[in-house]
Amino acid sequence: MKTIARKLLFHLSLALFLLAGFTVSAHQERPLSSITYRLSMSRPQSHLFEVAVEVELGANAPEALDFQMAKWSPGRYAVFSFAKNVQEFRAAAGICPSRSLCDLAMRPVTRVDDQTWRVPTMNSSSLTITYKVFGNDLSGTFSQLDTRHANFNGGSVFMYIVNHKSDPIKLTINPPLGWRTLNGRMEQTDQREWKFPNWDVMIDTPTEIAPDWTREEFQVEGKKYHVMVHSFGDEGGKRAALVRDIEKIVRAETAMWGPPDFDSYTFLIHFAADDHSGDGMEHLTSTQIIQPGALSEPEVYDSTLGTVAHEFFHVWNVKRLRPIEFGPWDFTRPANTRSLWIAEGLTNYYGHLMMKRAGIWDESGFLDRESQTINNIGNAPGSKLMSAEESSLTAPFIDRAQHIQRTNLANTSISYYPKGELLGLVLDLLIRGRTDGQKSLDDVMRRMYEEFYLNSPNASYYLRGRGYRAEEFERVVTEVVGIDFSEFFIRYVRNVEIPPYDQALSYVGLRLVRPQAIEPYSGGLTVDVSSAGPAIVGNVLNGSAAEDAGLQPDDEILTIGARKVTNKNWLSTLNRYKQGDRVKVSLKRDRRTIQTTLLLGAADRFDYRIEEKQDATARQKALRAAWLKG
Repeated sequence: MKTIARKLLFHLSLALFLLAGFTVSAHQERPLSSITYRLSMSRPQSHLFEVAVEVELGANAPEALDFQMAKWSPGRYAVFSFAKNVQEFRAAAGICPSRSLCDLAMRPVTRVDDQTWRVPTMNSSSLTITYKVFGNDLSGTFSQLDTRHANFNGGSVFMYIVNHKSDPIKLTINPPLGWRTLNGRMEQTDQREWKFPNWDVMIDTPTEIAPDWTREEFQVEGKKYHVMVHSFGDEGGKRAALVRDIEKIVRAETAMWGPPDFDSYTFLIHFAADDHSGDGMEHLTSTQIIQPGALSEPEVYDSTLGTVAHEFFHVWNVKRLRPIEFGPWDFTRPANTRSLWIAEGLTNYYGHLMMKRAGIWDESGFLDRESQTINNIGNAPGSKLMSAEESSLTAPFIDRAQHIQRTNLANTSISYYPKGELLGLVLDLLIRGRTDGQKSLDDVMRRMYEEFYLNSPNASYYLRGRGYRAEEFERVVTEVVGIDFSEFFIRYVRNVEIPPYDQALSYVGLRLVRPQAIEPYSGGLTVDVSSAGPAIVGNVLNGSAAEDAGLQPDDEILTIGARKVTNKNWLSTLNRYKQGDRVKVSLKRDRRTIQTTLLLGAADRFDYRIEEKQDATARQKALRAAWLKG
């Protein structure tokens, strides 16, 4: 009876979902005759992008048009409400290519809510609206305009017309004198005008406008790749090597997937050299990568390639092979899907694996990176409470979201990036082991891409094919492998059991060891050690010795056992003691100095490490070589 009830519930939920999708599509109105966006930046030092939207209404024009600013943008799922940076919204009847050459009849504007402006058409055949957007953040989500360059992500700059996101769009960019433009949809070097099939594709085209970026090119199997580098710091002569290594990554990933569905692709790479700007964001024909340091710095060079491997894998996984909730989107509410552990987590796994397959990392480098991820997840309290699917659903809370309200997310949540990465690692090795190397997660991903992107009928105006449901990924795994994997998804994806690392790793002659850390006691405390300074408590683990002693986030630890401590030596000082010791601690909270005592319990810090088994067989080593080579 329970099984029948579950099936009935599933089909009812599916019917309601399809009905909701029909209702949304039914609200799409007859296309307007034309929509043209014009972007200018007459005063870069003001950080104000100037936007004009020219609308030819056509026959049967509505009584009013609603212009709406998105609350978030694809690829970053926290709600940022871009409307907060909109100013000077104006509307007028008619279209005039230059405001200085004609006077337009102004139209009244009603601010409907925090993200929507309503403009009555009043029998006009056309409208022009103008507004400005403040932007001074170099990232994959926001936009930046200053005296050095303009870099925009369309979702944070361009409003859409409600019920007309599916209409064709024209875009004209008017850059400052001497500044050049580059994005992933260039057809000629001096291009200033673009046509897009819809608003969603327009905002999926991040653009750099500056006088001093450089561009290199290479080709792989008939596809052209552009590498733009915009450096605010020393390059150290590494640009040529960077391009060569990016080509290696492209070749490794296309070798797995097959030919990508584009003619050309652009890597927009910024070396900000400001020690705080950092990001990577995927798009259909480009990626935008921002590093906080300079290209000349070895760790920045390595980080750039790791980000390239991740973001380029998104060409297939996320941007085309996508969860059903991913496009067209409702930008008035957060996105919710149970499948981000697939979309982002598996991409994390493959991003690291492709660094090995491309020859940039050796075997030990790859295994060390996966060991670090296991270590981070194994020592994270949230991994014991939050499943991969629940983590996916909480993306609006944890994907770089900012919280003024105090939360307990540090103890209760886990990111779908590393959680999904480890599920990908284990799932891949279980498939390879149980089929004696005949099948792999590579086969599953290719089958998903073929079924849902290449071969499914188009489900909407937005993109080819259709999105998949979480249950459909599980089905494809079982079909491709020929073995029922439902238990894996029940135990490790929808629940919080520790994945069977040893079983999976043993198939390729590896094992996981879990020794105590050199400094095994934290007392349940975390402290920010990113720079020198006082020992400020970042988090207190629930049920820990620190919580029992009454410590709280933002406390400043002054002494441990009468020894003065900083954020650099507090842990080594605490580890002078052992389990069962009672340690005096003084701390500063607000304007008070408080004395308390920590009763140290069992060791709570471990260093997970993947290593080769002493008795690894030749067959296990062969399976490992095939896994790492692809």
